[in-house]
Amino acid sequence: MKKTTVDFGLLLLRIGFAIGLMTHGYGKFVKVLQGNFDFGDPIGLGPTLSLILAAIGEFIAPIFIIIGWKTRWATLFPTLTMLVAFAIAHDGDPFSRKEKSFVYLIAFLALYFTGPGRFAIDKE
Repeated sequence: MKKTTVDFGLLLLRIGFAIGLMTHGYGKFVKVLQGNFDFGDPIGLGPTLSLILAAIGEFIAPIFIIIGWKTRWATLFPTLTMLVAFAIAHDGDPFSRKEKSFVYLIAFLALYFTGPGRFAIDKE
C-alpha cells in the first residue's frame, strides 16, 4: 500500500472522528463558558473539574487532532474521556448504549499509536 494512501486514511480518521466527537463536546464547552457546572461526577473529581475535562476531551483536543498538531498528546484526552464514559459513566448499561463511547475510544487509541500521518502539522 502506498504511503500516501495510508496518510490519507489517517487524515480521514482524524477529521471524521474528531468532528463527530466535537458534536458531543460543544454543549459541554458552552456550559463551561457560561459558568454552568451542573454535570456528573463519574470518577470523584467533582462536577466542575469533570465537566472541564470532558469539554477538553470532547471539544478542545479534537481541534488539535483535526489539524494534526501535538496529535499523540491530544488523543490522550478523548481516549481517557471515552474510557470513563464507557467503563464508568455507562457501567451497567447495555452495550448498545455505550457502543458509541467504545468506538470513539478505539479510534482515538488507534490514532495515538499510528500518529497523524503526513497530512498534519506534526507530519509524522
